[in-house]
Amino acid sequence: MVASQRIEHEDSPLPRDPDWWRGAVIYQIYPRSFQDSNGDGVGDLAGIIQRLPYVASLGVDAIWISPFFPSPMLDFGYDVMNYRDVDPMFGTLADFDALIERAHGLGLRVMIDLVLSHTSDQHRWFRESRSSRDNPKADWYVWADAKPDGTPPNNWLSIFGGSAWEWDSERLQYYMHNFLKEQPDLNFHHAEVQEELLTVVRFWLERGVDGFRLDTINFYFCDSGLRDNPVLPVELRDYSTAPAVNPYNWQEHLYDKSRPEMIGFLRRFRALLDEFGDIAAVGEVGDAQRGMEIMGEYTRGDDLMQMCYAFEFLSSEPPSGRRVAQVLRRFMTVASDGWACWAFSNHDVERHATRWSLDAAQLRVYLALLTSLRGSVCLYQGEELGLTEAYVPFEDLQDPYGKRFWPKFRGRDGCRTPMVWLADNANGGFADARPWLPVPMEHLRMAVSEQEADPESMLAFYRRMIAWRKLHPALAKGDFQLLATSEGHIAYIRATSEETLFCAFNLGVEPVRIGLPDGEWLALEDSGFVGRIADATAELPPFQALFARRL
Repeated sequence: MVASQRIEHEDSPLPRDPDWWRGAVIYQIYPRSFQDSNGDGVGDLAGIIQRLPYVASLGVDAIWISPFFPSPMLDFGYDVMNYRDVDPMFGTLADFDALIERAHGLGLRVMIDLVLSHTSDQHRWFRESRSSRDNPKADWYVWADAKPDGTPPNNWLSIFGGSAWEWDSERLQYYMHNFLKEQPDLNFHHAEVQEELLTVVRFWLERGVDGFRLDTINFYFCDSGLRDNPVLPVELRDYSTAPAVNPYNWQEHLYDKSRPEMIGFLRRFRALLDEFGDIAAVGEVGDAQRGMEIMGEYTRGDDLMQMCYAFEFLSSEPPSGRRVAQVLRRFMTVASDGWACWAFSNHDVERHATRWSLDAAQLRVYLALLTSLRGSVCLYQGEELGLTEAYVPFEDLQDPYGKRFWPKFRGRDGCRTPMVWLADNANGGFADARPWLPVPMEHLRMAVSEQEADPESMLAFYRRMIAWRKLHPALAKGDFQLLATSEGHIAYIRATSEETLFCAFNLGVEPVRIGLPDGEWLALEDSGFVGRIADATAELPPFQALFARRL
């Protein structure tokens, strides 16, 4: 199969560029909450098409669309029932084809979310697998006998709480599920499973997609011997992957995920992508102890993933200058030839405006930092408006994760409330009917309609910073050199053969002075920040930045 066998879309202005992903800004769309076009209170593909001109106006390079496949929606599309179709809730394959064509016409590449580690228990593969121990798909999922006392095969835990094993009364065995019990894990040790999933990848490549986001990429393989995970000492526990109320954090997850066999599958996956030309993929690495190392392993060389992201900047720990430097140093150590995709928010975590208690000035300087890091960038719908985490009362809660651990952990619904387009509409212009999640009143004043005409709005600032990144290729693809850091500030160099930039950020409440490297430097005054140079020193007021070019 070659690129010419992809569905060709007319008048596509997309340039041929196998390296387009390196330094790209990718905008994540959560389809349930972006735009409802048919009045059922749930966003859909036609709604996305309607709003694509807005997305293009941000200046981003690509969109990533969360799952829209047929699903019972117990985990809102991350429990896939059919990998080769569109759930009627979201539209049809024809709608998807129209979305691809419209996006390409606007200069946007399209990445889709593939959930390959597990399926819904309603998937026909699982229904066949559970029917007996000797059917053709009997080993397509991770099955195991009970211990002699009837308990699960080992101590593995689910991220959604409780044991990772569910008893099945048809096969009289346990099956593994890293997430909901209705999301059984596929057995990647089985060659036919790998082959079938690669045909799924090919199906969407032939349909014209430009790449993939791979959900829970390090969960594909488990230990074939099903060995128990060791206890993780209290002082080493990290709560970036699962909330503190979840005992999942009490184990060192050596055997239920992040297994070495994954490298072989990724090589096969990448070889398939390379058949189609300008395709890229980003993997979600969920591991609180070894996330950065796994990123390095999965993006090393040119035959694995193009890029991955871990949870360092999606955690509750505020990214002080010292913290950012710590993350970057670690990445440069364990993934020096790899490529990261950085994000502050997504559909699984509390919005960073609330998570880190940021005001408008802080949001601006952190965006400047994010768009200046070496790596690609993911933005989550609504963050360009400065949206805060919504409070969703228990009676309106949809997320099974939140219901399981309420009220200590309220789940993910607070970051998934509908996009707000209009301020003078009770549903924010998202839907005519009652939305699947309520629209917070405080979000209405931050609607797109309120910010479009204001040159000082958060939306305008996001557009300026994305354009600024494109204006200076050193920020997108240049080398990186860390210079100075403290709790309240960080400074580094971004450089290509054509341009060397000094980038400094004051993340604290006190003014800071940072010595410039040797040479002549010109402060770039069109960045939107007021940092300045005086006597070979960068002077930054609180929550300000400075960009300077070496002359």
